[in-house]
Amino acid sequence: MTDFNQLKQDLNSVSEFLVTLGDEKRQSIIIRLLSESNCDGLQVGELTEATGLSRPAVSHHLKVLKEAKIVDYRTNGTRNYYYLTHHTEEILKLKNFIDELLVVMEESK
Repeated sequence: MTDFNQLKQDLNSVSEFLVTLGDEKRQSIIIRLLSESNCDGLQVGELTEATGLSRPAVSHHLKVLKEAKIVDYRTNGTRNYYYLTHHTEEILKLKNFIDELLVVMEESK
């Protein structure tokens, strides 16, 4: 028997994460960071080139991604290098919600 109240709570708990991932500009930042093979991180200037966004816009989106624990940074002197974190809690919560949703959809066939 499906607990729809729990399913609703689970969806609510990942809603902010979905909003963060749903923005195309943030998606382009994530994709650019994913393509960085050496994992040393990228500076804001490199991300502005890759996304076509202004420096303030990239900084704003990086702040949102940091708050969602998708991106982190390291400092080297006066330079910040941004990279994808290895925090997977929110991704796993989203995966679990999707898994449960698939079970409910299969049951209703």
